Amino acid sequence: MIEQENTISESNNAVSAPMWKRYFMHISYDGTNYHGWQRQLNSHSVQEEIESALRKLLRQERVVSVGCGRTDSGVHARDFYLHFNAENPIVSKEEIFFKLNMMLPKDIGLFGLWQVENLAHARFDATERSYEYHIHQQRDPFIERFSTFFPWPLDIDKMNEASQMLLQYTDFAAFCKSGGGQKTTLCDLREARWEVNGYKLIFHITANRFLRNMVRAIVGTLIAVGRGKMSLDEFKAIVEGGKRLQAGDSAAPQGLHLTRIVYPEEKIRAIVA
Repeated sequence: MIEQENTISESNNAVSAPMWKRYFMHISYDGTNYHGWQRQLNSHSVQEEIESALRKLLRQERVVSVGCGRTDSGVHARDFYLHFNAENPIVSKEEIFFKLNMMLPKDIGLFGLWQVENLAHARFDATERSYEYHIHQQRDPFIERFSTFFPWPLDIDKMNEASQMLLQYTDFAAFCKSGGGQKTTLCDLREARWEVNGYKLIFHITANRFLRNMVRAIVGTLIAVGRGKMSLDEFKAIVEGGKRLQAGDSAAPQGLHLTRIVYPEEKIRAIVA
């Protein structure tokens, strides 16, 4: 079933209510074993697991889900939303919720399932997204899947200076993966800062939208600043130059976490059946 919109009846110019209903799901996942959120040929994805479970439970030939974004291979999501259409109203959301959580792999967790207006959209209705990038500078086997080990000294003050520079700009072409299919490289960046917690470092970044590979490219470039391999003036020139090849290498995927998605309340308000 392809994503559908409201059906308009030609007879008597009346608008007929669609048989299908739209639902939002709130999930989180450990991205270690997946090639990202999006379904791909010959690759294991989170979207594939979700849709497979929904097909079985709803007894639909096809289910198409739309996520709030597209995480890269190995990237994690602590706060992720998606929508899908059900051909018939779900009578017991509580039962479906329970069964889905039992069917899904242990590295995917379902937190919420509710019916919304038929035009609500998990991707386009989101107004803000936040990521964290985690680094540990001392060996810790309990966080290896969710943080990047980087034992070399870093000048966090310089990295925070460079991070604050980013807030002065709106065009982030310098940190956009080529061939990403982006129609625009403009983003409204609202937060960019490093936090130190013992031997752990966390980069916080928030914007209305992100470009493909943008956060990992920014982190990799900030690390070059922190190691003294790039000056603040050089960092500024890279941002203004808009050339991906001039920026630093992308940081490893396991340290990146999608942590927060924000929607206007009226867009995802639950319909009380």
